[in-house]
Amino acid sequence: MRKYRRYILVVLVLTLLTGLLISGVGANWTYTVRRGDTLYKIARKVGVSVGTLRSWNGLWTNYLRVGQRLTIPTQTAQPARAGGSRSGVDRYLLARLIHAEAEAEPYIGKVAVGAVVLNRIESPKFPNTLAGVLYQPLAFESVANGRVYNNPNSDSIRAAGDAINGWDPTGGCLFFFNPAKTSNRFIWSRRIITRIGKHVFSL
Repeated sequence: MRKYRRYILVVLVLTLLTGLLISGVGANWTYTVRRGDTLYKIARKVGVSVGTLRSWNGLWTNYLRVGQRLTIPTQTAQPARAGGSRSGVDRYLLARLIHAEAEAEPYIGKVAVGAVVLNRIESPKFPNTLAGVLYQPLAFESVANGRVYNNPNSDSIRAAGDAINGWDPTGGCLFFFNPAKTSNRFIWSRRIITRIGKHVFSL
């Protein structure tokens, strides 16, 4: 009985320490477990490994409960891609964002949206992982409203591949927006480089 109590105490202390460490990293975000979720599915959705999810949340098993809140790290040990290499990017996760943000855009516009995301990964002004860029607070409306979790179509998957392989129709842009749908002063203050479809792309 004494050994069991000691074990429980150790678990509680480790969980508390993990929580304190996590709370100190402002760039991270929280995911609420839904019915049907598994650690593997969530890891696939957010672009981090199952092991990372377990270690960041002090999980000893793969058991999850509906409503449980998981911290998703946006700054992981994955380094920025030196020399512009994008081979480590999760194509399917990028395709989800392209589909959510540019489903009705021409094909080149889909590639352009993917290129903006990849340009952010390589910029020191943004997180250096795909998950970090996608889930940065207020970065993408489709993440906030949940559209990013819809399955992408074949064009979006292909566009993600083209962007990863280096096609950047924007010329290095870090932002895009639909001028008919936003009055945000910050986004309008950026230097506009080009327009593709209904989106303008800026630095």
